[in-house]
Order: sequence, then structure tokens, then C-alpha cells
Amino acid sequence: MEGKVETNSGQRWGIMRLAAWSAGAGMLSTALIARSYLGEVSWVDALAQTGALIIAVGIAYELVSRTSSVAAYRTAIGLTLASFFLLGWVNGAVGLIGSENNAANLMYAGVFLVCVVGTVLARLKPAGMARALLATALAQTLVAVIALVGRLGSSHSGPLEIVTANGFFVALFVGSAALFRKAANGTT
Repeated sequence: MEGKVETNSGQRWGIMRLAAWSAGAGMLSTALIARSYLGEVSWVDALAQTGALIIAVGIAYELVSRTSSVAAYRTAIGLTLASFFLLGWVNGAVGLIGSENNAANLMYAGVFLVCVVGTVLARLKPAGMARALLATALAQTLVAVIALVGRLGSSHSGPLEIVTANGFFVALFVGSAALFRKAANGTT
């Protein structure tokens, strides 16, 4: 087979997918077993929720990534889903604005809604998805600005923490937008 270069990236990708599915299933089954022996323990519920969330993200990735074979597009989908997983997990566990019980953290549902509406309008096309993720980054920035101006997290989260945490997610969403733009331009 002259001219054909063999790579093991497909094999590595298969191992990563298997590891992710196994992690989600392992967390969920561990939580179910622990609940039967330990009863109601807060960490059991948290473990079950995390496992279920990993499985939900995996299902979403499997369904959406099948719409394109372009590596940049598939990576952008994975980065977007991982970003929202991390945003939800961190926000639910400790909160990005103040503590996890601070009502201001509900603004992040708006960030998710912006992405969902943008995705529906884009019909999963790469150019539209790039715009949707830029709008998502803008919504994330707006949440941080509102939190800073309104001093919504001042008792638990200082301005530097709010800017840093939100800036991290803005960077992830902008990175996803850049990958979608790359996919729209036909480069991989």
C-alpha cells in the first residue's frame, strides 16, 4: 500500500471513548451498589449524578459527532460538551459566583440556553456553530460582568476569582468557535 500512512489515532480514540464510557458507568454502578449497602449518603448521590452526567454527555457526543467526519468539527463538539459538563459540575459543586447555593449561579443556565438556541438555529452546521459558540462566550462574559458590577459573589468569591473562572470558560467557548470556524473553512 504505497502512499498510505498508517496511524494509531483511531485506536487511541477508541480507548479514550471506552475509558469515558467506563468512567460514567463505573460511577453510576458504584453509587447504586453503595446506596444499597450504605443507604442515603450525600456522596452517593453526587457520584450517581456525575456518572449520569458523563453518560449523558457521551450520548450527546456520539449522536452529534456523527454529523461530520471532519476532525476539527468533532473536536469542537467534544470541547463544547466537555466545557458545559465542567461548567455544570463546578457550578453545582462549589459555585462560580459565591457558594453553590448563591442564586446568582442560576445565570449560567442562560449561558447554556444561548448555546442551545444557537445550535438549533445553526442546525449543527460549522459556520453557524462558530457563531453560536461566540455568542455563548459573550453570554459567559456577561454573567461575569453582572456578577462583578452587582457584587453578587463578594462574600465568597472575590473579583479575581470571578474573572479567572469565567475567563477560563470564555476561552473554552472561543476555542470551540475557532475549531468550528476551521471546520467551516474545510481545514482539519
